[in-house]
Amino acid sequence: MIETIRREQGASLRDVVNEALRRGLTQAKPSRRRAFATRTVTLGRPSLPNVDDVADVLDQVEGGSHP
Repeated sequence: MIETIRREQGASLRDVVNEALRRGLTQAKPSRRRAFATRTVTLGRPSLPNVDDVADVLDQVEGGSHP
């Protein structure tokens, strides 16, 4: 459909697409959605106090030595 309009108007694809977007945006109705809220949950205490060092975490969790 866009290609047909482009040929009929002798315009570039870019110009046809931009015009379609402009028309769609001016005709669009603002939505009246409610604000989205994320519920919080308690996950309990972490089993490891610090997880910054991945090798250390693997050693603690798997009980082995990792390079």
